[in-house]
Amino acid sequence: MTVAIVQFGGSNCDRDAVRALSHLGIDAELVWHEDDLPEDTTGVMLPGGFSYGDYLRAGAIAANSPIMAQVREAAESGVPVLGVCNGAQIGCESGLTPGAFTTNRSARFQCEHVYLRVENADTPWTAAYEEGQVIEVPIAHGEGRFEITDEKYDELDADDRILFRYCDENGVVADGTNPNGSKGNVAGIVGESDSVAVMMPHPERATLPDIGGTDGEGVLLGFA
Repeated sequence: MTVAIVQFGGSNCDRDAVRALSHLGIDAELVWHEDDLPEDTTGVMLPGGFSYGDYLRAGAIAANSPIMAQVREAAESGVPVLGVCNGAQIGCESGLTPGAFTTNRSARFQCEHVYLRVENADTPWTAAYEEGQVIEVPIAHGEGRFEITDEKYDELDADDRILFRYCDENGVVADGTNPNGSKGNVAGIVGESDSVAVMMPHPERATLPDIGGTDGEGVLLGFA
């Protein structure tokens, strides 16, 4: 079994993802976007970075890379797929999940630790947590503001497809705890199947104790 970490031109969190998954005992392999997914692929991760320099808009070009057709087919067959940061942007642009990520409310690149409240613990990506639990993970993005129509947002909320919301250390969700202006403080969602998820914060950067905490481990255990 192998989790394929898809590399695009401009990816820069791909090796971080491999190391984090390996630390958890999960086999991972880097796969260039012009190549095919390995036959033994049991999971796919779209990593962070700046694919194609965010030209046009973040994730738009990478979403049309040759390998993404295979990623969509894998997702439809039930293979777990996780998009993180730029990977989340690619996931939305490619139709794996609804909505879009756009320029931060501050119009600045933001790199900091944030708190997330687990909204639905009944998914592969959140099964290691309790509903309402607060975890701390880093963000690093300039286009992390999640946007979606009011109607679609209400559907996500009603269907328990919101994974995480930005909050304070006590789990309070408010405008002041929203680092980028995301609608409803949304930090991560699942697609039509909960085996497909995208999130803007970086769980792979919160898995190694020697570099700042392990709160993100539970997300990556969705591949286990």
